[in-house]
Amino acid sequence: MEVLDEKSKGQAERVEELKVEWKRLWRERLDDKVRAEGVANEDYSSLFVEKGTVIFATRNFKLLTFKGILEEHGIGDVYRFVSPSPGVGGWGKFIRSSVLKDRPIGGGRRAARYFVEEDKKPQQLKKGGRGWLHL
Repeated sequence: MEVLDEKSKGQAERVEELKVEWKRLWRERLDDKVRAEGVANEDYSSLFVEKGTVIFATRNFKLLTFKGILEEHGIGDVYRFVSPSPGVGGWGKFIRSSVLKDRPIGGGRRAARYFVEEDKKPQQLKKGGRGWLHL
């Protein structure tokens, strides 16, 4: 049983080292505002990222994930060290899907009874209803 504990302690230490490198990669990246992308300014061999690799862009790039890096290092049970993204699951998605969905917006039915919308006349159509293009 102690062998597993030492193994998990070793994995935890390795994950902490990788987290420090991961944070440094994102903090020290080079932002190219013309191309709208972030580029690694150093080699991060432990993260499998070379100097000049696009780590964030608007299109045509491979997204780096910390979970993927941990899997490449062979660290078992990745979810013990990294929580799932909010889009996949976790507390944020639970609150959005369960808690906030049940609450009425704007005070509920009582507030809706007191609010009566005025009857509005439709506005005159521009160019006699032929559209917005200049013909």
